[in-house]
Amino acid sequence: MLRQTTKRAFLGLASRNSTPFSVVSRLYHPNVIDHYDNPRNVGSFDKSDPNVGTGLVGAPQCGDVMKLQVKFDGSGLLVKSLMLNSKPLVVVPPLQLPRSVFTSLSTEWVKGKSVEEVLTIKNSKIAKHLSLPPVKLHCSMLAEDAIKAAVKNYKEKQAEANGETVEA
Repeated sequence: MLRQTTKRAFLGLASRNSTPFSVVSRLYHPNVIDHYDNPRNVGSFDKSDPNVGTGLVGAPQCGDVMKLQVKFDGSGLLVKSLMLNSKPLVVVPPLQLPRSVFTSLSTEWVKGKSVEEVLTIKNSKIAKHLSLPPVKLHCSMLAEDAIKAAVKNYKEKQAEANGETVEA
C-alpha cells in the first residue's frame, strides 16, 4: 500500500491538495502514466527460437538498459513482442521516466507489422506520442535502437538458418 501511494504521489496522481507532488502531474502526459501503471507485454521468448529477435541496448553502468524481443511468423509479420523490464523496484523520482514506459509503448506499436514497417518507427514519433520534453529524447532513442537491434538479431538468425551471410 505504501509503495502504491508513494508511486502515485511521485507521478502526481495524489490529491490536488497534497504538496509538493500536485505540480508533478502536469509534467507527464496521460500516455506516460498509462504505460507506467499498466505496462504491456511483459515477459520473454526463447532466445534460441529462429523467429525471435532480441534487442538489448543502452548503458548498464547508468541503468539505461532496454530489452525488447520480437517474434515473427513464417510470412515475416510480427505476431508478438515482449519487454523484459517491468516496473522498477524502486520509486522513480518525479522528473525521471522509467524505461519500461518506452518499451511498453514499443511493444504495442510493432504488433502486426512487417520487418520493413517495424523499422519505420522513429524516436520522434515515440517522443511526440508521449509529449516528451527535449531533455528526455534519449529515452525514445533507446526504444528505437531496441527495435532496430531486435530486428537485426531476427534477420541474422534467419540468414543463419538459411545458410546465408548477413549484411552489416
